[in-house]
Amino acid sequence: MAPSPLLVRPPAMANSPLPPPRCAAAVAAAPAVRTAPAAPLSRLRTKCRFAASDVREDYSSTPIDIVADVKTEKIVVLGGSGFVGSAICKAAVATGIEVVSFSRSGRPAYSDPWVDQVNWLAGDVFYARWDEVLVGSTAVVSTLGGFGNEEQMKRINGEANVIAVNAAKEYGVPKFILISVHDYNLPSFLLTSGYFTGKRKAESEVLSKYPASGVVLRPGFIYGKRKVNGFEVPLDAVGQPLERLLSSVENFTKPLNSLPASDLILAPPVSVDDVAYAVINGVVDDSFFGVFTIEQIKEAAAKVRV
Repeated sequence: MAPSPLLVRPPAMANSPLPPPRCAAAVAAAPAVRTAPAAPLSRLRTKCRFAASDVREDYSSTPIDIVADVKTEKIVVLGGSGFVGSAICKAAVATGIEVVSFSRSGRPAYSDPWVDQVNWLAGDVFYARWDEVLVGSTAVVSTLGGFGNEEQMKRINGEANVIAVNAAKEYGVPKFILISVHDYNLPSFLLTSGYFTGKRKAESEVLSKYPASGVVLRPGFIYGKRKVNGFEVPLDAVGQPLERLLSSVENFTKPLNSLPASDLILAPPVSVDDVAYAVINGVVDDSFFGVFTIEQIKEAAAKVRV
């Protein structure tokens, strides 16, 4: 976004005993703090005049042009055309963030107004030209994940995310946000499946490479209106009532939380919009980093929801 000039006219100094001198001043604008390499400094010049009380001066010809260098956010959403990814893209557009989506399917088939404001790139994380995908970005958001056999789940949930984290770090992207999964208080032998081991491997990589700016969100069942092959699947018809029910009986079910696998039933669902706005909070708030639970995701979303 091009900076807008601000015009300032200095007032006259009343009752000054000094004669009206003339001086030329050069003012250098201090560079704004940026996470990416900054553009060369702009030098601002003006004429400054001071007048005694009995001298009339015309200041209309002496504006000071001040150019402000304002930091803007640009995020790359991996898997941006998917259910969660598209919600993140939509929320980012709504909050004025520049968005690039990188996914195998590229631009989605449906046409909503926000879709035209996203830069849709088609490609595979394993063969990505990261110098083109990540250029100018201030954060990478990964929604990569899926089910399949053991090897497939380890590859897409773990290896793909590890590659993305290391690429972001190599190209100087200051933040990485991972959409992971709630552990559901499962027994250890169930957590050895490729799905969970892949996700936890990705989490470890994020927290290792980005100890002070990495974000890991651990939602449970995510509900919302999901578009599949041109049809809308209303997951909120189940998820929203269940979320309200579990929230209303939370005080009674807390003693059961220590039971193995209890969260398979008791962990409340979370809206896809809450996940999306929690991501936005992670992008704009530098103090927001670490691992976040379902309730913390909802709290983070409430801070930035528009």
